[in-house]
Amino acid sequence: MMRIYTHPDCLDHVTPPGHPEQVARLRAVEHGLSGLPYPRLDCPLGAEADLLRGHPQSHIDRIRQAIPDQGWAQVDGDTFLSPGSWNAALRAVGGACAAVDAVVADGGRAFVACRPPGHHAERETAMGFCLFGTVAIAACRAVQVHGLSRVAVLDFDVHHGNGTQDLLWDQPNIRFVSSHQMPLYPGSGAATERGAHGQITNLPLHSGSDGRAMWAAWEPVLVELQAWRPELILISAGFDAHRDDPLAGLNWVEADFACLTRAICDVADATCAGRVVSCLEGGYDLPALAASVAAHVHELGRPTDDR
Repeated sequence: MMRIYTHPDCLDHVTPPGHPEQVARLRAVEHGLSGLPYPRLDCPLGAEADLLRGHPQSHIDRIRQAIPDQGWAQVDGDTFLSPGSWNAALRAVGGACAAVDAVVADGGRAFVACRPPGHHAERETAMGFCLFGTVAIAACRAVQVHGLSRVAVLDFDVHHGNGTQDLLWDQPNIRFVSSHQMPLYPGSGAATERGAHGQITNLPLHSGSDGRAMWAAWEPVLVELQAWRPELILISAGFDAHRDDPLAGLNWVEADFACLTRAICDVADATCAGRVVSCLEGGYDLPALAASVAAHVHELGRPTDDR
């Protein structure tokens, strides 16, 4: 079974005019998903207990207290808050956690179409458009609530998931793999960054590289991951590696996102009864975002015998 989680509150996280992480991104995602037959489920508000799996109380309180009554509040050079940002961020966390609960209990896959994104939010620092480490929090819930002992988080956003890496650095039961253009914001993600237990794998890619370079980097990692036999796979699904994206310089196309998604699902089919939860991260060219999301979710939803 394939599920899509989203919520109108995620449209209420409003950034200043011209900001790339804009409300129109979610409209584009909705357009890309419009022809797909999967049920839509409302994201619940994330619980504070789940936020605390990734962040200290001081960080949670700092974000909550910074929400403005009107207009915008600025967290850093490119991260803004509006009156609707708190509920939007909680819906993103709640959707990821609800998707994990459903997939662990009943099998299948899920795509969480929410914003703001999350993979740059470090334990005590909101940055890079991100407030809370959504996917890392959901992975920790899988381990701490559902008792899973091997969870994989795979991130193919063009920017390194520094926040996810920070939140998962000391987590021996969670493997984190990130492919990303380097050098590029936020400047982390060298192959030498391995985590406290050697469970982190970074795959830096050169500017201008295409889907062939992507596959050369990911294929051996997926072979190794299949041997590790994860019990659940989570994806940080950023689509800003697309050749049309204005914020970076990789040259992926929709077929590359589909190819990588198909390969991840093959690993899931072989190891964990197909259980995959994917969460939206970046992607800032709106037509490319819509088309890439459609390709990604189409592959997530394909039956095993059709791949």
